[in-house]
Amino acid sequence: MSNGKPIPHTPLAVDFWHVRRCPESRIFFLSHMHSDHTVGLTSTWTDRPIYCSQVTASLLHVKLQVKEKWIRSLELGISHDLPLDDIGKENMTVTLIDANHCPGAVMFLFEGYFGTILYTGDFRYCPSMLRELCLTTNATIDVLYLDNTNCDPNRSIPSRKQATQQIKEILRSHPDHNAVLGLYGLGKESLLVELAMEFQTWIEVSFDRMETLQMLGLPDVFTTEPGAGRIRVVEQREITFTALCQWNSEQPTLAIYPTSRPLPLFHPKVFVVPYSDHSSYQELVDFVSGLKPSSLVPIVGSSIPGSLSTLSSSKRHEFLVPESVQQYMRRIPKNWHKSSTNLRRQHVRPLVPQGVVFDSPGSSSKLPKDCLGQSFSDEEEEEEEEMEAASVDSIPVKSSQKVTPYKARRDSLETLRVNFVHTAPEEMLGAHSVPFSQLSQSNFVPMEIVQNPDISLRPQRRAIGEVDEDHDNSLSVSDNDSLLLYSFHNDSGVSSDLLQCPEAHIEQLENEILKDLDFTEEDLSLCCLPKESAAGIVSLCPVRRP
Repeated sequence: MSNGKPIPHTPLAVDFWHVRRCPESRIFFLSHMHSDHTVGLTSTWTDRPIYCSQVTASLLHVKLQVKEKWIRSLELGISHDLPLDDIGKENMTVTLIDANHCPGAVMFLFEGYFGTILYTGDFRYCPSMLRELCLTTNATIDVLYLDNTNCDPNRSIPSRKQATQQIKEILRSHPDHNAVLGLYGLGKESLLVELAMEFQTWIEVSFDRMETLQMLGLPDVFTTEPGAGRIRVVEQREITFTALCQWNSEQPTLAIYPTSRPLPLFHPKVFVVPYSDHSSYQELVDFVSGLKPSSLVPIVGSSIPGSLSTLSSSKRHEFLVPESVQQYMRRIPKNWHKSSTNLRRQHVRPLVPQGVVFDSPGSSSKLPKDCLGQSFSDEEEEEEEEMEAASVDSIPVKSSQKVTPYKARRDSLETLRVNFVHTAPEEMLGAHSVPFSQLSQSNFVPMEIVQNPDISLRPQRRAIGEVDEDHDNSLSVSDNDSLLLYSFHNDSGVSSDLLQCPEAHIEQLENEILKDLDFTEEDLSLCCLPKESAAGIVSLCPVRRP
């Protein structure tokens, strides 16, 4: 799940890397390096800049191998001017604020034609945030994108200082036990340093985590040597009942989860401590009350408790999207097709119409979802609909040119049904590719039957069951099944002119057709069909054998 958002009616997107779902986004921002905020971001990202803090920039290059040419690190607390188009006519300012979440995590304050937008990303509120100069100088926050991870009035989450004290008490009450802490790949490093200092022990970590810790420049309390310290850090998923039994068979061991998420206690030596890097409900109330934003948008999911949403004025902020920005948002980057975030389902080039086009009697009047090479799942459809609904409701916009949602372009395809035989125009047959949108009834003309006085087409009907009594009939069909055999009677010997093919090619076609027919050579003789005219046989209905 991706905890990010494209900003409606702007070329901005924060922690959102699915370009197919935000085709108008051109400028991307990364709040921090947690995996739920980098979903879809890979080493092949190209042609669109990513703005983030200096710590996040280093981690982004090392951990995800994103090329440095696309990473733009910004200093905290300073307003940076960024262009919003490709002609330098429209600009905005962005200011990074420490989010008090994990190393490198920041909030973004955007100011431009759209007003003032504060995007918190993941953050843990502290009163000093409201004293940030960039926030005190702004009279109004038009839109606040809020981290609502712990936005539950019925849950009480202690401060990180209180949670740290709980962990210390657990370790003190089990002096003969080692401790295994289940953490994410990044975050809670300050907790680990404090525990190392308190209990005078090394913190054992993996080689991958050690690489991250060295980049952060933390105190030298970490080691990769097994058994060197009393406290060991592992990924949360590594703490299982089997693993805990194995650890206790070697040495008495506790398992501690420092998280605000409710987890099952599957073993008597498992402890869950509500240590959280996300703001509690009461902290969110204090934060929103201090900012008094005009509107509130949740980052996680789509709902916020009414008691919190009432703290905003709910004013509809209207603005005009500059023409230069609209053109910039519509422009497709030249290397877009090389990006890892490009369409996961490429549009398939329609086949060039060949000869006669038939409409299947059993075809549906509704175009399939993969008619353009796309196979959307129901879940993806629902995600797109939710995102589009949010983009309409969150920030009202007045514009001389209405931006068409991506989904509308897909739904605007009209159903194409051909109810009778048509032939494709010559210019279409000669084209290398024909866009699907150009196919319509007007592209076809009724088939013209070429009449040649020297050639006659005389049908001869014979029911399958009507054969000589002394002939062994091996064909079995229903009463409604029949077989029509047609032969070309060419009195003037112009079959090659009719088919416009060499005689050798006609003979090859005859041999291929005879291989696939369900007739015996004796059946052909009964219909008075010369062997040399076998190319005139056409099977118009199925022939089934018992």
